[in-house]
Amino acid sequence: MQNVMYHFTDQIAVHIFNLQGKLVPAKPNEIPVFDDNRSFIVAISSAEISISTKSMANVLNQHVFAAPDAPLKNIEISIENGRLKIKGKLHSKGDIPFDTEGTLSVNEQGEIVIHAEKIKAAHLPVKGFMDLLGLEIADLINTKKVRGVRVEKDDLVLSPEQILPPPQIQGRLTDVQLKGDEIIQRFGNGGGNSAVRLQGNYMSYRGAELRFGKLTMNDTDMVLMDIDPQDPFDFYLDHYKEQLAAGYTKITPEFGLRVYMPDFSKLRIRRPSQPRTGTRQP
Repeated sequence: MQNVMYHFTDQIAVHIFNLQGKLVPAKPNEIPVFDDNRSFIVAISSAEISISTKSMANVLNQHVFAAPDAPLKNIEISIENGRLKIKGKLHSKGDIPFDTEGTLSVNEQGEIVIHAEKIKAAHLPVKGFMDLLGLEIADLINTKKVRGVRVEKDDLVLSPEQILPPPQIQGRLTDVQLKGDEIIQRFGNGGGNSAVRLQGNYMSYRGAELRFGKLTMNDTDMVLMDIDPQDPFDFYLDHYKEQLAAGYTKITPEFGLRVYMPDFSKLRIRRPSQPRTGTRQP
């Protein structure tokens, strides 16, 4: 993939600058089904991906801590002076408002580590008081029932492979940086050779089997191309049929499929018409 704004949900998207990897069937003896985001896993060999602080907050609110008994709620994330700031409510402690400020790093397991340097609860500084009492964030937040998140001492540890909605990703995170309002993540060593090098913005699938709508391709050769390469290819798997219908396709002499699509954000998706109200005048 190259220069793709990939939507997981209406409120969660990531900007894929580049990505190389494989679509792995989620179940043995089956093939990836493009229309079913739970039928495959995106196994990343190398990639550079960014997610905005707003999208990351949506990941935590709508996916990670979505359960009614989740320990954290109403999370907001921002970046100031190279530090990550997180605000929210300690739901497990009676919805006490909190905010933290800290640094971001990657541990040996390829997970994101948020190290809290400052903590406020109910708008009062508490980090020094906690240190005095020998308390840590792990003593305040229980994440045993939360998938993809755990607390170690004063660190909140996130697993990139588990916190996002489907499709699931797999890959070793090697670096994370803060830039503007974006969290930039790098997977693998950034090297590797792609089987295809194209101009513009695209998603290319080659080799093995892939089911796409009513079509099943053997030795797959399919490329989804951005009609307008002036900005990232805005792609939403849940609505790709609308993008497909608004674009056009070509078949190569080798029976490869080239699909030219408009950005999802530029579509005018028709909504069901609303019944008219009022009475008709004679």
